Amino acid sequence: MSRTPLIAPGPSIGPVAPGATIGIIGGGQLGRMIAVAAAQYGLKCHVYCPDPDSPAFEVAGRRTVAAYDDAAALQAFAESVDVVTYEFENIPSDTAEILAARRPLHPSASALATTQDRLTEKSFVAGLGIPVAPFRAVDDAAGLVEAVREIGLPAVLKTRRFGYDGKGQVMLRDAVTDPAAVMASLRDQPCILEGFVPFEAEVSVVAARNAEGGFSAYAPCANEHRHHILARTVVPAPGMAPETAAEAIAIARTIADALDYVGVLAVEMFLVRGADGRASVVVNEIAPRVHNSGHWTIEGAETSQFAQHVRAICGWPLGSAALTGTSVEMLNLIGDQAGDWTRILAEPGSHLHLYGKGEARPGRKMGHLTRVTTRA
Repeated sequence: MSRTPLIAPGPSIGPVAPGATIGIIGGGQLGRMIAVAAAQYGLKCHVYCPDPDSPAFEVAGRRTVAAYDDAAALQAFAESVDVVTYEFENIPSDTAEILAARRPLHPSASALATTQDRLTEKSFVAGLGIPVAPFRAVDDAAGLVEAVREIGLPAVLKTRRFGYDGKGQVMLRDAVTDPAAVMASLRDQPCILEGFVPFEAEVSVVAARNAEGGFSAYAPCANEHRHHILARTVVPAPGMAPETAAEAIAIARTIADALDYVGVLAVEMFLVRGADGRASVVVNEIAPRVHNSGHWTIEGAETSQFAQHVRAICGWPLGSAALTGTSVEMLNLIGDQAGDWTRILAEPGSHLHLYGKGEARPGRKMGHLTRVTTRA
């Protein structure tokens, strides 16, 4: 299914050859791992981020420290690279337009616009005939009362923009006696109310699509969250029947094709079971970028999600998404858990990744470890 872009695409070029430069917007751990993967292919990286202490700067050949709304800096950055990508979706639309006008931007500004607003995203997915939780737009206290009346409780109130790892949302379990206070807790931002989905597991499909429509998906993985932060990912998702996994991958492909997407994306889903006992999936959110639940692919798949993203945005053939073992486990190292690095290094079969961040604050992702299991 095709979709008219919201913003005109940028210049079109052929495949990006080794020796070219990838521009990365954002300097966190995702940008860092994209840059590492690019270097293995003989590509250079130029990272743009306002934070001078960005972890990605340590592994990139060039850096620009400037605000995301600095038009002159963005133009100079775009003109110094061959293709542009980003490691997080909350960049301003004006930033995307400036970049896309000068260099190919992948994923596109249109895909970014669709996925960075939860109401737009939910409406888009539902319009494809894909199951999502019931939802309503909420702009004020009166709108919250009406949305609760229509959807019922429990439900989750989320800001339409920004927010991750549990930020920017409120779980509503009981009657809303002070809707104004609830809205004030989210700074009276435009919101979306989503009906609660009674799920058996949280799963995700990490997949890639290139400009020619080529598609490759990793096996669906199961995700465990603690305090709203991803703590553990296991792949293949335990207890997920082959036909349900195939359904989840087909949904991811439908979404990628409808967005005319180029690059890696993650589709977060709920695994639910109907009254007839049949399992199915309900889409929760789309992440238009490489994703935390795909970190296991560095050792656990024949092509990592970061290498796959580089291949896709450069116009190269996509790599194999096959597992390197029979199962893979990824554990996030959050806060002071990264201080246990000597024990992890001593553990046979563990692969340690530290992101080079300075302060180990509570809730901050400092690294991850991967274990690959192979049975004869």
